[in-house]
Amino acid sequence: MVGGKTGGGRGRAVRSLLAGLAACALALLPAAASTADEARPTAALSLQEAAQGTELTVTGAGWRPRTLVMLLVCGQNMIGGTNSCANADGVAVSVADDGRFTGRLAVVPPPKPCPCIVNVTSVNGDRSTVAAPLRITGHPVAELPAASGTGRLAMLTGVRLEGEDGVLTWFGAPPGRKFKVTVGNLGTAPVKDPVFQLGTAHGVFAPLWEEARWKGTIPPGGKAEVALDVTLPAGAHGDYTISLKYGDTVVATQPWGVDRPYGVLLFWGLLLVVVPAAVFRTGMAVVDKVRPPTGHGAGRHRGLRPAGAAAAVTARLPRLSAARRAAPSPAERPAGPPATTTAVLPWFTPDSAPETAPQTSAPSENRSTTKGPS
Repeated sequence: MVGGKTGGGRGRAVRSLLAGLAACALALLPAAASTADEARPTAALSLQEAAQGTELTVTGAGWRPRTLVMLLVCGQNMIGGTNSCANADGVAVSVADDGRFTGRLAVVPPPKPCPCIVNVTSVNGDRSTVAAPLRITGHPVAELPAASGTGRLAMLTGVRLEGEDGVLTWFGAPPGRKFKVTVGNLGTAPVKDPVFQLGTAHGVFAPLWEEARWKGTIPPGGKAEVALDVTLPAGAHGDYTISLKYGDTVVATQPWGVDRPYGVLLFWGLLLVVVPAAVFRTGMAVVDKVRPPTGHGAGRHRGLRPAGAAAAVTARLPRLSAARRAAPSPAERPAGPPATTTAVLPWFTPDSAPETAPQTSAPSENRSTTKGPS
C-alpha cells in the first residue's frame, strides 16, 4: 500500500508538472506570434479616404534600419507595375534604427482609376513591399482588368551564390550553392511558379541546362528573390559559370571558382604508403611462421637464446661453484712440475684414445751430424 501511494503521488506530480509546462507554452504562443508579426514590415495611413490634394501621414514598422522606402499613390491596385502610379509625386523616407518611419504624402490622382493603394517599397533594403488601401474622393473607379497578357521576367539586382564548402567537399563530395537573384515581372500578367533553366558551364565549354521550378507568384510590376539549388558533380574543380534562363532569355550569370579537392590527393598518397608497408609486414610475419627453426641460428635470428642452452647453463652453475670451492688455492698446491693430463676428446673413449708417440731426445752438441768418412 505504501508503494502504491508513493507511485500515485509521483504520477500526480508528473501530471501537474506537464500541465504547468503546457500552460506556459500556451501563454508564450501569443507573444511569439506577436514578435513574428512585428518582424514583418507594416504600413498604416492616417486617413482611409482622402480628397485630391490632401496630405497623408504614412507610418511604418518592422523595416530594415537605415534604409530608404518609396511612397507612391497607385491605381488599379498597381496592376501593370509603376505605370499605374503617380511617380512624379512619390516620396522617399528614411527608416530609423528601430525599423520605424514616418512620412507625409500628398494625395495625387494616379493615371489609372481606383481601386487605389499607397505602395510602400524598400529601395535599398530587402525589397519588401506593402500596399495600403486608399479611397480617393472624386477619382473614377473601375473594375480590375482581367488577368490577361503574358508575364515577362527580367533580372533586377542581387545576383550571388551563397554557401560554403564542407569537410566532405575537400575529399571530393559534390559542391553545392544557392543561386539567388532578384527578378521583376515587367509583363501584364502574374507569373506563378515559374520554371527556370539552370546552366552549368565548365571553362570554355557550353553550359548544360537543367529545369528548376521556383514556388511563388510574381505579380505584374512586382519583384521577388529567386533561390535555386546548384550542385556540381563529385570531385569538380576549376572555373565554372552558372547561368539562369527564363524562356529563351538568359536572366543572370555568375562565375564560380571551385577549389581542387586536395583531400583526395592526400588520401591516395597515404594509401600508397600504408598499403605497401602493411603488405611487407604481413609477408614477414608469414615468413617467420612458416620458416623451420635452425637451432642456434634461429635463436640468433630471433634475438633470443635457445631454451635448451639456457637450461644447461643454469644446471651447470651449482657444479661449477662446488668445483671452485674444492680446488686448492695456489699456496696449498705442492711444489714440483705440474702433472700432465691426457686430454680426452669427446668422440673418443678413454680406452680408444690414441697413444702418444715416444719423444726422442734432441741431438747433443758433441754428436756428429754428418755421415760417411770425414
